[in-house]
Amino acid sequence: MRPLQRFLMMTFCVLLSLTFCAEVHAQAKPNVIFFLVDDLGQRDIGCYGSQFYETPAIDQMAKEGMLFENAYATCHVCSPSRASILTGKYPARTNLTEWLGGRPERDYEKLHHGEKLTALPDEEQTLAETLHQHGYATANYGKAHLNKDPTTYGFDEAITGWVRSYYHPFSPTYTKTLPAEEGDYYTDKLTDAAIDFIQRNKDRPFFVHLEHFSVHDPIQGRKDLVQKYERKLTTMPHQEGPDYILEPNPDGPAIIEEKLKTLEENDNSTLHQNERVWWVKEKQDNVEFAGMVEATDESLGRIRAKLKELGLEKNTIIIFTSDNGGMAASNQYCGIHHPRKTLNSRYASSNLPLRGAKGWNYEGGIRVPLIVHWPGEIQANSTSQALVTGTDYYPTLLEMLKLPALPDQHIDGRSFVPA
Repeated sequence: MRPLQRFLMMTFCVLLSLTFCAEVHAQAKPNVIFFLVDDLGQRDIGCYGSQFYETPAIDQMAKEGMLFENAYATCHVCSPSRASILTGKYPARTNLTEWLGGRPERDYEKLHHGEKLTALPDEEQTLAETLHQHGYATANYGKAHLNKDPTTYGFDEAITGWVRSYYHPFSPTYTKTLPAEEGDYYTDKLTDAAIDFIQRNKDRPFFVHLEHFSVHDPIQGRKDLVQKYERKLTTMPHQEGPDYILEPNPDGPAIIEEKLKTLEENDNSTLHQNERVWWVKEKQDNVEFAGMVEATDESLGRIRAKLKELGLEKNTIIIFTSDNGGMAASNQYCGIHHPRKTLNSRYASSNLPLRGAKGWNYEGGIRVPLIVHWPGEIQANSTSQALVTGTDYYPTLLEMLKLPALPDQHIDGRSFVPA
């Protein structure tokens, strides 16, 4: 072989080798599934201590990954918390400090609302945009709740919107985007969409931001699971203590015990709102909510089964968490002197031993479950006491994926990979 031919052959082999290595490297990029549940309290899961709700898929992932005891949302309501996850910034920095739509001014407030944003800021480079720039297929399914189409901030595909019923028809928003038939359950159909995206993108790295609307109200469990928990409830011993307690808001004035007793006896919504007190659920015994929790657990189980079927389970990072604490107090005021069915439709669960509920800055309103599954990198069945909050996911995932940090963007976040 002539020297020139030998040189060309060697060059071709080197280029072929480099191309092959680049393809292997691209295929080796870990996938990411961010499994975000709405209004799920830390204590609503078996591995965090629930004795009523059954969550075998979540519990199994905790056995195979790491459970965090001290994970917190950056806000006690949804939109600011969700924005923190995608931007790596605290709500006060972006000025997105309230759920979008927001609540009206109240007569008892000494200060009116300050100026605040009504959508995710355009100038933010979201986690989705960053991963997209690095070759990831990106999808957002469920409750984005940032007042914008997620495809405008880094997602290739999005099926999002509000839910009016967990049974078809879910809401006009989903008529064309989430085909369903009579009897179909929303959580199941949203999971179908996520699985379809995984199937279609199995040969490239993907980021699925699955923002389940569950377990937000309307509190409607899947019928077969509700029946299961109705049977279970009849076999359980009686739980001691009150079903509900009347509690002052944490940012309101202290109320002496005698006055609180009077307010308990006078269960009047106008009086209670003026006095800034609220009924808080003390027991986990809501069969409708239990059906929602287990349906959401099944969703995680189905997604993990699909990853295993496709041979992707060892190359996929899964983060499981919630946007804020559990809805132990009603989203819309409801006194306790109502039939059990009505109460079950208004009050989701109990956060005990954590105090309070979603919407409050007590632990029950801001402490959330967090389980991280990172095959080959995390010791199985481990627990961390590290303090983690919503701003931290952005830099953490970049470090996990060996991508460059963006400190000017996720300025408030700290990677918890060392934990």
